[in-house]
Amino acid sequence: MTSGNGGLRAIFKGESMQSSGTANDKKTVIPVGILYSVSGDYGVIGREMLNGILLSVEEVNANPAFNFTLAPIVYDPGGSLDKYFDYCHDLLYRHGVRHIVGCYTSASRKIILPLVEGANALLWHPARYEGFESSNNVIYLGAAPNQHVIPMLSWLLEHHPPQIYHVGSNYVWSWEIDRITREVIEPVGGELVASQLLPLGETDVQSIIDDIVAKRPKVVLATLVGISAYRFYHAWHAAAQQHPFLATDTLVKLSLTLCEPEVALIGAAALEGYLVSSAWFQSIDTPQNQQFLSRYRQRFGDHSSPSVDSQAAWLAGQFLARAIGNCGSDDVAQVRTAVWQDEIDGPAGKVRIDADNNHAWLTPHMARCEQGVLKTFWQAPMPVKPDPWLTWIDLALVAQEGSA
Repeated sequence: MTSGNGGLRAIFKGESMQSSGTANDKKTVIPVGILYSVSGDYGVIGREMLNGILLSVEEVNANPAFNFTLAPIVYDPGGSLDKYFDYCHDLLYRHGVRHIVGCYTSASRKIILPLVEGANALLWHPARYEGFESSNNVIYLGAAPNQHVIPMLSWLLEHHPPQIYHVGSNYVWSWEIDRITREVIEPVGGELVASQLLPLGETDVQSIIDDIVAKRPKVVLATLVGISAYRFYHAWHAAAQQHPFLATDTLVKLSLTLCEPEVALIGAAALEGYLVSSAWFQSIDTPQNQQFLSRYRQRFGDHSSPSVDSQAAWLAGQFLARAIGNCGSDDVAQVRTAVWQDEIDGPAGKVRIDADNNHAWLTPHMARCEQGVLKTFWQAPMPVKPDPWLTWIDLALVAQEGSA
């Protein structure tokens, strides 16, 4: 695939590395592994994440300030954990990459982490996640729990009774969200009415909808991913025709996974009124965000719809290139030190990487889905220091302040 911008040559599985055939040939070429599922159950998200890093690489390669070019080597595991492992091994030991950008689910990240650590490479992980991890070989650009889960629960406790029905995908992401939610709401009399966790890719959701109708909780929290989420939202919308309370604002509908490309895929009607907590939305009204969206759509078309993970993947490329430029090498230890000393004024505000835990300082936001648009209605006043282990946050104090 040739982009026509910056001489980028993205090499897909089965190809050999080749020169771009441009003036950039005189620059040092640094291979970068890219590991995103653009097919399979969550391929829509994977495609937009791939777009984010490819846009960033193109911009780096077109920038004369850099005396190197990045050569992306792209693999599509199709959602298969076995393929994530195999392709990661191939990137590290056949292509010799030191830096890999990728993974959407925590299951995929955890399956390749031993390989990355064993090779002393660096994984640039853009997806929001559940926390409780900090590796010297990962740069975490997605929101940690105190940057998206805690703000959501604090807002909820301030405005609504914390009687929550949780439906999620059955892996570490939803397990940890479930635990954090309990620890925040139960000390103030809140209740986790039910926790229904579906296997990844499961589409039989009707029994859960029926159970929600029977229990009539005050709040439904969705942490489903991929096709399971899409089927749930559609089934919910269909059930609301018979049970109108499902579509009213008296039943608060929260999501920690929903993002713009999924809104376009699922349809606005099925998602009206959902509240989403995230570190970025397309609706953030800043010059930096408008410029990012303009470049993204110019490159991938007006139909393209970046997610929070897309812009984090773009940030990964920017941080990586700037670190290589500043330290003069793609050596992992030198790049890691250089990235700790950098700060980017990005689409969602200022971002820097914390030297304590390799996570990003991010600004929490919340949005409401209105006629197919995730419209931001709240944001933190400044970037929040990442606390992946929730060691600096008193969850009981969060609950008390939120319910006051």
